[in-house]
Amino acid sequence: MATQERAIRTRNALIKAAAELLDQEGPASVSLATISAKAGVSNGALHFHFPNKGALLDAVVVEAEARLRRIIRPRDLHAVQALIDASHDLVQGLGRNVVLRVGFRLSGCGKRSATAPDLWGDWQRWVEATLARADGEGALVSDASPEELAAVVVAVGAGLQARGESDVRWLEQVVLTRFWALLLPRIVGSAARHHFSPAGFVPGSGEDQGL
Repeated sequence: MATQERAIRTRNALIKAAAELLDQEGPASVSLATISAKAGVSNGALHFHFPNKGALLDAVVVEAEARLRRIIRPRDLHAVQALIDASHDLVQGLGRNVVLRVGFRLSGCGKRSATAPDLWGDWQRWVEATLARADGEGALVSDASPEELAAVVVAVGAGLQARGESDVRWLEQVVLTRFWALLLPRIVGSAARHHFSPAGFVPGSGEDQGL
């Protein structure tokens, strides 16, 4: 058991070290030797877990997917509020959590294998399903298409990620709160609007956990 736990810790340390270096320098500039040195493990230990750089990049994306799964966890809320809260968790997580941020960056720019998760695709599918649930709950006005709204929500998230690369203020809670404050009156009936908070009801879950 001790050997297995040590192997897990080593693997996690390598993924986090890779994410931190990739965040600072980009995939082309980071070598496996640099990653192993930052993680404090030997090159042999790195190659035991990851046969090549591509496998390590995929592992960062997979770990980011695990964090995304926590963000889109089931919530005992109306679907609209669940979407608002999850979007805040995601955007704040992109600013605070290096593994999540780099995983989305790698996934979005195609720096992953065909078998690695498509994080933006996963997020879009969840947003679409959640808005379809909101429509089924009768929360959306009649001319609000769940598919069209999902495209807007995903596009805004991707845009904030892109702007946040050079200015982290784009990833602050107030920016997304303003977006939801503008969007909610256009998609939710006036009778139900008081049920929803554009700032979110649940504290962000995107901070560094585990790795």
